[in-house]
Amino acid sequence: MTKTGKAILAAVMCLYLVAPGARAQTGSHAVTAHGTPKYGPDFKHFDYVNPDAPKGGEVKLATYGSFDSLNPFILRGSPAGGAGLPFETLTVGSNDEVLTQYGLLAETIAVADDRGSVAFTLRPQARFHDGRPVTVEDVIWSFETLRDKGHPTYRTYYADVAKAEKTGERTVTFTFRNGNNPELPVIMGQLPVLPKHVFETRDFASTTLEPIVGSGPYRVADVQPGRSITYQRVADWWGKDLPVNRGRYNFDRIRFDYYRDLDVVFEAFKAGAIDFRVENSSKNWVTGYDVPAVREGRIIREEIKHQDPQGMQAFVFNSRRPIFADRRVREALNYLFDYEWTRANLSYGLFQRTKSFFANSELAATGLPTEAEVKVLEPFRGKLPEEVFTKPYEPPKTDGSGNIRQNLRTALGLLKEAGWELKGNKLVNAKTGEPMRFEILLVQADMERITQPFVRNLERAGIEAGIRVVDTAQYQNRTDNFDFDMIIQRMPQSLSPGNEQRDYWQSAKADQPGSRNLAGIKDPVVDQLIETLIQAPDRDSLVTATKALDRVLLWGWYVIPQWHDDVRRVAYWNRFSHPTVAPKYGLAFVDTWWVDPQKTAALKTAP
Repeated sequence: MTKTGKAILAAVMCLYLVAPGARAQTGSHAVTAHGTPKYGPDFKHFDYVNPDAPKGGEVKLATYGSFDSLNPFILRGSPAGGAGLPFETLTVGSNDEVLTQYGLLAETIAVADDRGSVAFTLRPQARFHDGRPVTVEDVIWSFETLRDKGHPTYRTYYADVAKAEKTGERTVTFTFRNGNNPELPVIMGQLPVLPKHVFETRDFASTTLEPIVGSGPYRVADVQPGRSITYQRVADWWGKDLPVNRGRYNFDRIRFDYYRDLDVVFEAFKAGAIDFRVENSSKNWVTGYDVPAVREGRIIREEIKHQDPQGMQAFVFNSRRPIFADRRVREALNYLFDYEWTRANLSYGLFQRTKSFFANSELAATGLPTEAEVKVLEPFRGKLPEEVFTKPYEPPKTDGSGNIRQNLRTALGLLKEAGWELKGNKLVNAKTGEPMRFEILLVQADMERITQPFVRNLERAGIEAGIRVVDTAQYQNRTDNFDFDMIIQRMPQSLSPGNEQRDYWQSAKADQPGSRNLAGIKDPVVDQLIETLIQAPDRDSLVTATKALDRVLLWGWYVIPQWHDDVRRVAYWNRFSHPTVAPKYGLAFVDTWWVDPQKTAALKTAP
């Protein structure tokens, strides 16, 4: 997602896109997969911004690990925090709508009536930071390069695009293989547009610490490899006065400092070396802020309700591993994670159990399947677990006391059915005698406290499980190449799932390095449900297809669900202000907050 539209020029209103076999539509200021855009062609700014927010000041943020690249569009390397800030896309999303995009680099968007193609007409004033105009040639080069040399995700996104061609001085047309993907015109609007002329002497697919020329609100100002990166707001940014950008990008400088220890990050924040943080640790939130700066109002803690879909955070099985290939084994291990005890003793009663891959949204499957869901699922009866049709999904529960005797019996029964048996105090394969042994790979040391009680429960079932914590570079390399047994991962989702579902669950992606099919799912039924979802003709059909997919994934027991929340907990030094109306989706800190001069002055004079 990126920015937003402007009023349509009268002259451009006469442009038409002619697609073979389809009546053309006039260019519009916005595009959406389903429904009608909230903001009309003459809107002045988004509702969740302050159009008069002052510009200025610097914000210091923290991130974890390290970085070795300023190119966020490729598989290689670890991109720097904020690496997307210098770049723009053809359109930009609104944070209070479901997948609606407004013109950014593109002045107008024209979708054929059969949705078999989409044309974008560029704004004549659009410029890269070096002063060169953004051209149709840049758009086509960006599409082809990202598809052929970029991160594998782009190949998934653009798989249904047949060609991109110049159809006017400032117009590019993308023709699709068919019109069965209502989301595709929206996806093409999210295309990052990069400068073709810059890469005439550079290898796009290589990591680089040399800044890349963009056209966005910020440019790279300073790079300390692996330690920090600073972005400077572009004072003469070509797009600063567009309605989609009014009230946004208010900080003059944004700095990301890198840390290798999350406890050090927290202490750095309380010492004033970091300005703002989203608090994901329940322990910190409940016990860590009893400090003078909070009591005196110099640090503000705020809980912000949101409607963001939360996806799935979970222990993820690598089903490519023989020990996790059997669904019954994966189900059995679900019985050994004591969520209720963990919530009471380690999460201070915060968060709620995740029961869907599309948690906190209308897309989540609940209860028994509806008549519409059954209609989608019925062709696959016999190829799916019967529970998909007959039982509401619920992860195993305990009484929270720490006594998991009943769950342990259930788990051992399932494991016995799958060919495992207890010999002495070891669980072994009944045929080979090999013990069940695996490693849980972590990138955040603070997740050890959550994982260790799970490991102890696994030991009670005779299972040997080790914990290994690695740095971010090694973790990324190992997950990109599926070199793990089990990991803790969050799989985010949007409110309008589409092509990206192939990258998450499709059989063809299970062995493609860099894909997000971390669980290694290879199921023809899942493949067909993904295509049903992508081709959904309207919102109701999309919701139904997504719920059907959700049920099949849940009953596949590919993960052990953890938790999510509908509250975003933030802490910040009292020098910032934000709009009174918050966006429905996303925090939009960098987007919409600003340094408040009066608060900053008061903070400086505070004892």
